[in-house]
Amino acid sequence: MAQSTTEKPTDALKHAPNGSAEYDLIVLGGGAVGENIADRAVQGGLTAVIVENELVGGECSYWACMPSKALLRSAQVLRAARQVPGAAQAVTGDLDVQAVLARRDSFAGNWSDKGQVRWLDSTGIALVRGHGRLTGPKQVTVTAYDGTITKLTARHAVAVTTGSDALLPDIDGLADARPWTSREATSARSVPESLAIIGGGVVGAEMATVYAAFGTAVTLISIGGLLSGMEPFAGELVAEALREQGVTVMLDTKTTRVTRNEHGVTLETGDGSTITAQEVLVATGRTPRTGDIGLDAVGLTPGGWIETDDTMLVPGFDWLYAAGDVTKRALLTHQGKYQARAAGDVIAARAAGAPVSDAPWGTHVATADHQAVPQVTFTDPEIASVGLTAAAARRSGYDIRVVDYEIGHVAGASVRADGYTGTARMVVDEKRKVVLGVTFVGPDVSELLHAATIAVVSEVPLNRLWHAVPAYPTVNEVWLRLLETYGRPSN
Repeated sequence: MAQSTTEKPTDALKHAPNGSAEYDLIVLGGGAVGENIADRAVQGGLTAVIVENELVGGECSYWACMPSKALLRSAQVLRAARQVPGAAQAVTGDLDVQAVLARRDSFAGNWSDKGQVRWLDSTGIALVRGHGRLTGPKQVTVTAYDGTITKLTARHAVAVTTGSDALLPDIDGLADARPWTSREATSARSVPESLAIIGGGVVGAEMATVYAAFGTAVTLISIGGLLSGMEPFAGELVAEALREQGVTVMLDTKTTRVTRNEHGVTLETGDGSTITAQEVLVATGRTPRTGDIGLDAVGLTPGGWIETDDTMLVPGFDWLYAAGDVTKRALLTHQGKYQARAAGDVIAARAAGAPVSDAPWGTHVATADHQAVPQVTFTDPEIASVGLTAAAARRSGYDIRVVDYEIGHVAGASVRADGYTGTARMVVDEKRKVVLGVTFVGPDVSELLHAATIAVVSEVPLNRLWHAVPAYPTVNEVWLRLLETYGRPSN
């Protein structure tokens, strides 16, 4: 069985004050979001302390974004080389799995947060190790691993950035079968011979890509489609690619029972199929990590998502903020950090009695969370998207036109790889003639995304986009082809 790397930090009490302490801002949760809130507040002249029960840097640094992308990259480069004559002939070996795992370890800091703690020290942000709970207005009590109690008081604000955990669905026998979650999948010390994945979202698709490249026999089971929240063609292209990579993809299939014995796990499905594997990975969504942080002490529901306004302030409070996954606004690290920058700045502004810019797209708001969220799914092919899908735009009442273009027809794509295939879609608000959403599917399309994000966030008129000339021959020329397919609007 593959082994997880999760362990407690060794300097648990190093930064804990004795007994009690007071700061301008207390941040519950030391992941990327919490770090950014504290940093912005300190830059704004406040004092701040982070309370963290695991590793400073959080899920993204050790069990999500960084290790998962490190695992994906080596096979992606190998496949790309094999698509280009000259390079293909030079590639004579297979993927070195142990080297990939070692590189992953380095990206995760070998599950040590010493570097992150040094950064906190350099910025003047205090750290208290242990489990923090709200115990009253602006009050947090921290219990360290050895039982030591530290009581913290905030002069101005408390921010909850405790993130989320993998959701374990109600499937008969699943909990007793010791399933992997994304943590075990990204931190495994060895590779299983076979892996069943329950869930057709981003984690399921990315981990299917990883383990198929490792030579694992992968079966992906989704109760619906694959990547169903995206444009339909995105999931279809990725499903086709996964099958070509050797993955068994079972869509519209319900898992009804999971059992484990000394040989591995057995999954039973609603259509009567049986799947056996050495390990099972559950990738069916996330649940907020708010069950034991004292929300009930301030009148909120433990275990629930935390609602905020666009300045990340919790309604009904003038001191309680939340950001990142716990808000359910956009469960993506970059959006959580975006929220954190707004929250840290506004906490500092309110503490100083300075003006607050809380109108849409202002300094102190996270407006982009609503209709301008960028996301990359690092499958092969990649999916890069921002803004609204066609279906979401229609649900929101927009009069839209959808423009599709085959990326492989662009000269820059043909230079990049023989047989380059992929699709681009642009969703246009016909009333205002601006782009509401863009989706790219194809090799390396993540590098196209920021231009699309700027177009969506800035609401650049199509007539002005015609003057953004893409360099030739690059894949970015797909922008010109999308505009030509749409047709030039009259001024």
